[in-house]
Amino acid sequence: MQTSDRLQVAPSYIPEGNRTASVSRKTGETDVHISLNLDGTGQCVAKTGIPFLDHMLHQISSHGLIDLEVQAIGDIEIDDHHTNEDVGITLGMAFAKALGDRKGIVRFGHFVAPLDEALVQIALDFSGRPHLSYGLEIPTQRVGTYDTQLVREFFVAIVNHSQMTLHIRQLDGINSHHIIEATFKAFARSLRMAAEIDPRRAHTIPSSKGVL
Repeated sequence: MQTSDRLQVAPSYIPEGNRTASVSRKTGETDVHISLNLDGTGQCVAKTGIPFLDHMLHQISSHGLIDLEVQAIGDIEIDDHHTNEDVGITLGMAFAKALGDRKGIVRFGHFVAPLDEALVQIALDFSGRPHLSYGLEIPTQRVGTYDTQLVREFFVAIVNHSQMTLHIRQLDGINSHHIIEATFKAFARSLRMAAEIDPRRAHTIPSSKGVL
């Protein structure tokens, strides 16, 4: 990893008001490093070895206004599954770490994103309870070299490790690329909404139970 390719990120310790995280995860199949700043401007460096996944990570960063660095080495000579899933796992861990105890956040986010003929609705809740309802019907098996079945696996990994509830609904669309990209854009905007600080909540946890 070249120094010039890396974003400048804060240390992994997250003081109050500085919502950053740096997470590394290494297995026998992949080596993934992710750094992010939830209160960024949409800067992104994504090098996973999977070009379409890199493109989608740029959508999360740009439309979520998250500064994001993703560096991954995986066994893509076998297929993209392990790298795709482990990037999702590590990104979910980074979201959870950056949010901390989730004090003061809006918590809920929703967005409907059009991309030409495609229209996708996302609703999410940083509830502390992982759940995915996945309603995409992607007509082709691949976009470029990317296996479109991996879209669901990516979101399963994020949901389980960020402990969010996520609903994905496809309202329209016949082009696989458009459907997937609209999904990531809607996810990014929903994520941004849910992670925003609500000034009326000050430092309270957005739950009637007092804990998330």
